Amino acid sequence: MAESLLPPGGGYRKLLSYQKAEAVFDLTFYFCHSYLQRGDRTNDQMVQAARSGKQNIAEGSAASSTSKEFEIKLLNVAKASLEELLLDYEDYLRTRNHRCWEADSKEVMAMRKLGKEHNDAAFYVQLAKTRPPETIANMAISLINQTTYLLRRQIESLGVAFIKEGGFRERMTRMRLEERKKGNN
Repeated sequence: MAESLLPPGGGYRKLLSYQKAEAVFDLTFYFCHSYLQRGDRTNDQMVQAARSGKQNIAEGSAASSTSKEFEIKLLNVAKASLEELLLDYEDYLRTRNHRCWEADSKEVMAMRKLGKEHNDAAFYVQLAKTRPPETIANMAISLINQTTYLLRRQIESLGVAFIKEGGFRERMTRMRLEERKKGNN
C-alpha cells in the first residue's frame, strides 16, 4: 500500500494523556470555582494552566501529520503547564497546613487504581463533590502526576519514531524518490 503524504493526525480524544488532562481541567475548574475566591489571580492561573495542558495535547495531535517536532514541542508545553498547576495545588495544601499525600500512601495507591479504571472527567468531578478541598487538591495532584507520566512516555515515543522515520519533509522526499524510481522503470 502506498504511503500517504499526510498521515492521519488528530484522534487526540482517544489518547489517555488527553483524557487525563481533561479530567485535570474539569477537576481544577470545579476546585477553583468552589474553593478559591473569584478574581483571585491564583484561581485564573490554575484554570489556565489546566486548560493549557489539555489544549496543547489536542493542538499537538492535530499538527502531528505535518510536524512531529511541533507535536513534541506542544506536548512538552502541556507537560510544563500541568507541572505549574501541580505547584499551585502543592502551594494550596502547604499554605493551609494540609497534608500532601506521600507517593506511597494508601490514598495515592487508591488514586492510581482509580486512574487505571477511569479516564472520564465526570467521574472525578462527581467524586470531588463529596470530598473536602484538601482531598480534591490531592486527587488533582495524583491525576496531574499520572498525566505528566503519560506525556513523558508519549514524548519519548514520538522522539524515537521521529529519529527512525523522520518527519514530513523526509516523507515527501521518500515519496518523490519512489515516484522517480517508478518513472525510470
